[in-house]
Amino acid sequence: MRAPLLASILTAALMTAQTSAAQSPATTEPADQHQWLEDVTGEKALEWVRARNTKYLPELEATPGFEAWRDKARRILEDPRRIAYPTGAAPTGVTADRVFNFWRDERNVRGLWRVSPRAAYDAGKPEWSTLIDMDALDAAEKGNWQFGGATCLPPAQQRCLVSLSVGGKDAVVVREFDTVAKRFIPEAEGGFTLPEAKQSVAWLDEGRLLVATAAGPVTTSGYARDVRLWQRGTPFSEAKLMLSAEEADMGAWASAYGDGEGRRAVIDQRTSFWTGRVFHLMADWSWVKSPLPDDADFRFIANLGDGPRAYALLRTAFNDIPAGSLVSYAVPNVGTPGAVERVLTPGETQAIADIDATGKAIYIGLLDNVAARLVRLTRETDGGSEGGSVSWAADDVAIPANSALQIVAADSADSLYVNVAAFTEPSRLMLSQNGAAASVMASAPAFFDGAQFSVSQRFATSKDGTRIPYFVVRPKHAKGPLRTLYWSYGGFEIPLTPAYVSPEVQMWLEQGNQYVVANIRGGGEFGPRWHQAALKEARQRSYDDLHAVAEALKSEGLASKIAVHGRSNGGLMASVAYTQRPDLYDGAMVGVPLADMRRYHRLLAGASWMAEYGNPDVPGEWAYIRQYSPYQNIRPGARYPRVFFYTSTKDDRVHPAHARKMAARMEAQGHPIYYYENIDGGHSGVANLKESAYRSALMLAYLNRELN
Repeated sequence: MRAPLLASILTAALMTAQTSAAQSPATTEPADQHQWLEDVTGEKALEWVRARNTKYLPELEATPGFEAWRDKARRILEDPRRIAYPTGAAPTGVTADRVFNFWRDERNVRGLWRVSPRAAYDAGKPEWSTLIDMDALDAAEKGNWQFGGATCLPPAQQRCLVSLSVGGKDAVVVREFDTVAKRFIPEAEGGFTLPEAKQSVAWLDEGRLLVATAAGPVTTSGYARDVRLWQRGTPFSEAKLMLSAEEADMGAWASAYGDGEGRRAVIDQRTSFWTGRVFHLMADWSWVKSPLPDDADFRFIANLGDGPRAYALLRTAFNDIPAGSLVSYAVPNVGTPGAVERVLTPGETQAIADIDATGKAIYIGLLDNVAARLVRLTRETDGGSEGGSVSWAADDVAIPANSALQIVAADSADSLYVNVAAFTEPSRLMLSQNGAAASVMASAPAFFDGAQFSVSQRFATSKDGTRIPYFVVRPKHAKGPLRTLYWSYGGFEIPLTPAYVSPEVQMWLEQGNQYVVANIRGGGEFGPRWHQAALKEARQRSYDDLHAVAEALKSEGLASKIAVHGRSNGGLMASVAYTQRPDLYDGAMVGVPLADMRRYHRLLAGASWMAEYGNPDVPGEWAYIRQYSPYQNIRPGARYPRVFFYTSTKDDRVHPAHARKMAARMEAQGHPIYYYENIDGGHSGVANLKESAYRSALMLAYLNRELN
């Protein structure tokens, strides 16, 4: 569920859940006997949570091999040879002379935000100095702090707005930090500080911010309605209102790009998850609407030497430019924005999965049948005159074949840092300069022998005849069907690519088992059409695709038993899988899921996802949602696999009540389950590497118990 301007979205106000009972419309559904579990931190609900953790976790922990799995997962996750990526600072982890990094290991459980001279980093010998020691900060303040990133003022990135999250929540406290003095700037010295809320902040210059905070008026989705201009040295209550979104909108977000005279500010007023209006700030403090269609995916503004230009992806065709295309337009600070022009249109089997810019070029991660390519785009004007014809040159940047690609950081010259990996090949941090072939800067250690496994891409035929690609990873010389861990997602335009497998998957494969990843519709593997094919009333297509792959695995003799696994929207998918086809799936791991689709829009950020799933308050829309909603489709007489639910109390994005209520209803009907609710962790479900290792061991315990 990712959108570039909405880095903190998919959360909502706790009060939405607390007041929702009084707001529910009349419905023919039976009374919900478990609705009280929506009280996130209510004592009765937490008592229920503690009782389930006490009941089910010891059973999983008693599985032979559990301690060894946890220890190995922890060694992998905390290994000091891991790559220290240029991360932890926006707009980039790389400046002209410094590289930022956020790092966790065995000693630094909450982590270190740190910086190195760039010359040392690029030479492979970083010289780290600590900016914030999160463990020390938490020990001093007792805030249960987790580092939530930093928004910095380019180009020097000396002044940053650091986000601090309680237990991993999406809601954050914001404090100004000086990365040269290595200290927070207190309010008494004019430092910017904002209380806990779901919020976005953007530097206009060193003395002024744009702020959109849910500490003020909120939308029905629980996000900020107002964007304000805040002057240093004044109370926030005096900040000037710049734009106010409607209460029924998803929310408003602020951002800014570039530096000096070329800096440009943007407000994104989201009317729904997939639609909105982008506004540009002019020199006279007026706001001018972008020429983009309302359903375009605005990404950023960059200056390649010909002035600031905005870049966006089209979700539908516009001005004879096909859907899925990358487009661009000029963003002056006087007058009106330029016309929208085509930059690149992917082919039928392609999709743009990632975009970034240096000072000279646009770089895209292009998927082609789910395999990654890195493409460099430069804008050329015929004759060099303002009125000349414009074209875009596209050149491939050489990277290893059959890889997954992630753009990590870019600088204002023409240096691009990318991460390249494959299912059985560990990550490599690579650097391309001026479009030259990417060279390896650092390699992560191999934590298992990938040469012992084969990777193949196969296709299954879904119910409507659509070919669905999926990857199979299995021991090279294995014959016959194997126990299978089956991962998918199928939503919100998110593509699944062949990334290096996680610790629990490594150990699962080493036991002689199989791992499968399916690229079902709803994701972004083939651009907007692949996503839109499973929106709202067409959602069942995602699940038909999922079932088709599982059926193929069994009918073609590849899988003996299958455990389906997904998180968030994927947790919804995994719940649909076992409630619709208990005959097909032998296990299900359901992580931080949506499940009660009758009330999802009234729980935390749920209202913001109605453009994806539909509005259950509209009878015609509830009719199709009702067909797959897991909570409403649990049947007393069905023979379900024993399901493992896991969630987090601190998840302020997808309400933990979805997992709670599914587990409670399953128990009430006599269906066996496992349940784990971590008190911390936010939507990721874990707050640190130790918790990640523990969850990996729980998953392996579950798989070895239930797929025997």
